[in-house]
Amino acid sequence: MNYWLFKSEPSTWGWDDQVAKGDAGEEWDGVRNYQARNNMRAMKLGDLGFFYHSVDEKRVVGVVEVIAEIHPDSTTDDPRWECVDIKAVGPFPTPVTLDMCKNTPELADMVLVNNTRLSVQPVTKAEWDCVCRMGGYTG
Repeated sequence: MNYWLFKSEPSTWGWDDQVAKGDAGEEWDGVRNYQARNNMRAMKLGDLGFFYHSVDEKRVVGVVEVIAEIHPDSTTDDPRWECVDIKAVGPFPTPVTLDMCKNTPELADMVLVNNTRLSVQPVTKAEWDCVCRMGGYTG
């Protein structure tokens, strides 16, 4: 299993929107960055990801699961852009902020800490475990 982080502006698509989709989940569409798209190409069914509210909140608020592997993004006719589908798994009891991550030595190499603009990022198992502990998530 691999681990990921999905960033979204909560005013555009937030955790509550994701939860409302239930087990059917939703396309992680609209990504127009090659590195983020390539990260989605590496995803497999059952991979888990952090759901991260960007912009003003800057915090991990929940966990999602990949429920459909890479396929064409339905929001464009451009074949370069693809996406995966994800569903909500569970909320973080205590959201983990970007500042908390930046101030945790074990997360010094985390992509989120070093490239806050990338919308879909890989997360190592050690980083995953650390952030879950920080947020009280036992999933």
